[in-house]
Amino acid sequence: MAETGWTRRDTLGGAALFALVVGIPVAAVRMTDTTNDVTDRQRMVLRAAAQGVIPRTATPGAGDIGAHDFVVLALAHGLDGTRAPAAGAALPVTVARHLRRDGTLDYLDWLEWQLDSRAQGDFLRAAPARRQAALAAVDAEAFAETARDAPESPWKKLKALILTAYYTSEIGGSRELQYELVPGKWEPDLPFVPGSRAWSSDWTAVEFS
Repeated sequence: MAETGWTRRDTLGGAALFALVVGIPVAAVRMTDTTNDVTDRQRMVLRAAAQGVIPRTATPGAGDIGAHDFVVLALAHGLDGTRAPAAGAALPVTVARHLRRDGTLDYLDWLEWQLDSRAQGDFLRAAPARRQAALAAVDAEAFAETARDAPESPWKKLKALILTAYYTSEIGGSRELQYELVPGKWEPDLPFVPGSRAWSSDWTAVEFS
């Protein structure tokens, strides 16, 4: 199928991504060589970041359920435009330094550098409080009010992929969220009490909760 640009590698990669979404254990997914430029340390940093976004409570956190492996595959296959060439001239130096030769952004290289810098050393060896502070600083900067034409922080797409990974998993979709297969009657005003869980049919919360 070379004429259409679709290769066996693409088929395997797409199947792996689909498997992660529907809940097949990560260990059973065959990773393709499209993820070979990701280091073991970058995976660990991403796992820690995912766990910081959705920490373990009564249910496992995002790192616990392997959301980082989903993100690695999603980035490798360009989900949400993450393999599109970046506008190099308009990018700040802190982002442009992480561009690949083909002009695409290495999101995980950027994240690793950002978190190490903000933790003032090795992010993975930092105390939990410092790690959380470093991640919170990246998050606050990404979602701060900026000029309309300012480049978007890479963290926005990374966080969106982490949330997508978590809330399309079995744990996120049915244990963290409430799920009702057959909706009941229309209820325009429902009481809310502390501890109420969101509904899995409400994807507005997944945008950037």
